[in-house]
Amino acid sequence: GIAPRYEQKTFADAEKRGQLRLVGSSDGRDGSIVIQQAVELFAAILKAGERVTHSLRTGRKAWLQVIRGSIEANGRRLDAGDGAAAQDEAALTLDGQFDSTEILLFDLP
Repeated sequence: GIAPRYEQKTFADAEKRGQLRLVGSSDGRDGSIVIQQAVELFAAILKAGERVTHSLRTGRKAWLQVIRGSIEANGRRLDAGDGAAAQDEAALTLDGQFDSTEILLFDLP
């Protein structure tokens, strides 16, 4: 029963460098676009050696997509085009392997 909608927004690279930037959520908090699902979508751009960590609440899962570059996710290497699902993890630790590595992280029910 939700009316169809479309939203588009640009997030500057500076907002994503070295951190997980919330770009989509069910409530539009922190300037993110509204997604009519119980999902949080994060974007990050990492340099080689940079680390970000995302805690998952109990019962939540994650999907990680590597857009460009390479990362280690909880010690497992992922390269551009790779995706990985995480379940029963308390947190995801993401380590950049190359400069300008770009990722998307979906925090899902």
